[in-house]
Amino acid sequence: ISLLNATNRSILSHGGKKIRPIMALLIAKACSGGHVKDDTLRFAAASELLHNATLLHDDVADDSPNRRGMPTVMSILGGRASVLLGDYWLVKAVDRILQADLNGNEIIRLFAKTLRDLAEGEMLQLEKAKECDADEADYYRIIHSKTASLFEAACISAAISVGASEEKIRAAKSYATNIGIAFQIKDDIFDYQADAAIGKPVGIDLREQKITLPLLGALYSAPKEEELEIRKKLKEIQKYPANLDEIVAFVNKYGGTAYAEKKLNEFVDKAVIALRALPESKDKEYLKMLADFVAVRKI
Repeated sequence: ISLLNATNRSILSHGGKKIRPIMALLIAKACSGGHVKDDTLRFAAASELLHNATLLHDDVADDSPNRRGMPTVMSILGGRASVLLGDYWLVKAVDRILQADLNGNEIIRLFAKTLRDLAEGEMLQLEKAKECDADEADYYRIIHSKTASLFEAACISAAISVGASEEKIRAAKSYATNIGIAFQIKDDIFDYQADAAIGKPVGIDLREQKITLPLLGALYSAPKEEELEIRKKLKEIQKYPANLDEIVAFVNKYGGTAYAEKKLNEFVDKAVIALRALPESKDKEYLKMLADFVAVRKI
C-alpha cells in the first residue's frame, strides 16, 4: 500500500532518539558478558514500535501539529489515518514478540501490562487535568504508567532474553524505572524552556491543563492562597490563554524548575546505583553514560 509505505518511511526518517531499544541492547549485553540473541533484537524492536504507536495515538488525543520538529501524521493525513497507523505499529510490535524463540506468556504479559499502564496513565491524566488537583503522588503514578512502564518492558524483556538471573532482572527493572521517570521529568522541564531544538512549543502541557513537576515544585513553595489561585488560573486556561504567562512566571518565581531538576538527578542516581548488581563491563559503563545523558540532554 503506497500510502502506508510512504508514511512509515517518513516516520522512520525522523524516528527520535530510540533510547528504549538502545537501553534494551545494553542491558542484555551487560547481563550476559556482551552477548545478545535474536529475541533481544525482537523485544527491543517491539519496544520502539510500541512507543511510536502510542505517539501516533497521542497526537490525535492532544491535537498535536508537530512531533520531533516535523508535522505529525495527524496534521497531514488526519486523525483517522494516525489512529490506523498507530494500530498498525502496535500489531507489528506484537508480531515481533510472537516471533520470538522464547515465546512464553511472561513476555506477552509484560508488554500487555505496559499497554494497560499506558491507558490507565492517560485516563488518570485526563481526570486530573479536568480538576487541576494533581499532587506529586498523582504525577509519579501518571509518568510511571505513561513513560517508565515501557522502559521497564524494554529492559526486563532484554534481560530475560539472555537468561539473566533474578537479581540481574531486578537490577534491570530498577534501572529502567528510574531512568524512565527521570526521562519524563526532563521532558516536563522542557515545557518551561524556550528552545527550538526541543521541537516542542513552550507551555503545551499547561495549555492541556497538565500539572507537572516544575509547577508542583512551585506550588509547594508558594503560600496556600497563591497555590489555589494558580490552580484556578490553570483550570481556566482554555478560556483565558493569557494565564499561561502568569503560570510560567509563577514557576520561575518559586524555583519550580530547580525543584524538578533536583528530583530528576535523584532518580538518575538511583538508576546508576541499581547497576551495581551487574558485573563490570563497557556496556555497564555505557548504561551509566546513558543515565547522565538523560539528565543533561537538550532534546
